[in-house]
Amino acid sequence: MSPTGRRVLIYSHDSYGLGHLRRCRTIAHSLVRHDARTSVLILSGSPIISSFKFHERVDFIRLPGVNKLPSGEYGAHSLRLGIEDMVAIRAAVIHATAATFDPDLFIVDKEPHGLRGEVSETLRMLHERGSHLVLGLRDIMDEPELLAPEWERKRAMPTLEHLYDEIWVYGLPQICDPLQGLDVPDKVRRKMFFTGYLGRRRPDNAPRPFAFADRDYILVTAGGGGDGTDMIDWVLRAYESDSQLPMPAFIVFGPFLEAETQTKFNARIAKLPNVEAIVFESAPEQLMIGAAGVVAMCGYNTFCEIISFDRKAVVIPRTRPRLEQFIRASRAQELGLLNVLLEEGDLDAAVMATALRHLPQQGSPSQVVMPGLLDGLDNVNRLVDRLFASGRSRRGLRVATAP
Repeated sequence: MSPTGRRVLIYSHDSYGLGHLRRCRTIAHSLVRHDARTSVLILSGSPIISSFKFHERVDFIRLPGVNKLPSGEYGAHSLRLGIEDMVAIRAAVIHATAATFDPDLFIVDKEPHGLRGEVSETLRMLHERGSHLVLGLRDIMDEPELLAPEWERKRAMPTLEHLYDEIWVYGLPQICDPLQGLDVPDKVRRKMFFTGYLGRRRPDNAPRPFAFADRDYILVTAGGGGDGTDMIDWVLRAYESDSQLPMPAFIVFGPFLEAETQTKFNARIAKLPNVEAIVFESAPEQLMIGAAGVVAMCGYNTFCEIISFDRKAVVIPRTRPRLEQFIRASRAQELGLLNVLLEEGDLDAAVMATALRHLPQQGSPSQVVMPGLLDGLDNVNRLVDRLFASGRSRRGLRVATAP
């Protein structure tokens, strides 16, 4: 451990949306609350990372941004550079930061080599220095038949086998194994730890939306918003077609919803007395804890918030370009944690209106007993403590650690 305390570096490529950044931020805050000796530095490509508040002893470096194109390829977010040049710049920033910050622990979110291999050299350098290397995976990656060739092409398994010390899965195996269906070497399997989901802290004060300060309301959240257009439109059409819906809706568009689409939605909302909207809330927990129910997609963070705050929820999972949300939503519905609507056919407004009417009568997630469901942050803290207490010097010989 560094003489100045525990140093943790967290990497997240953040090419699109808010999911990776919010997950990494949640872990960082938990680590510094757990141990006053810990400092965390986050490397992120999110264009709105500065909109979030960070705990003392948590800071960030914003990498030059990239966008994921409809083709699945990547391009520069703002700079007029080719993707190869962008990745070279990002890789240099990552490597220089890691060399100077000299972390005791490096946590890489989701991508074993980072975006287009941009953390590969940093991994090798920190491996030689004796830093602990951890890959953090959400509960679900994608369909095995799509993930397997992707990881084969990226040569992910050899890196997990020879460089990473541990793999932390932020979920439970009885819900999903993110590497199910892949040819996973035994050595890699022995490095895997299922932590449970990353439970969210109950806000100290949870202000309600001003317009509905004295009424129950339904929170409609599109996460980052870049792919939430159909869901928001479906909810609005339900309110436009049924003026007698019992609870008003408070919609959070998300910062990546196109400005033109926001304008059109706001024009419709202005005609509805029981619907209000905002673009972005950096602390959505405050809105969710005050809501009587939730309509959302089924991204990892939103799912964690729904079960952490015991909200009755209807989710409309994204099915493109990955089935991650659909798999999570389907499994959660099987377990009785929430209800699912699928974006199929013409998205009948009456179907959504019926779901909104029935939402208050749904069961709550807390009625489902699943040991360890929300123990993720506590277990991450324990795993970090165990790594630092393992007796392995950062400068000494690396010794394989069995679970």
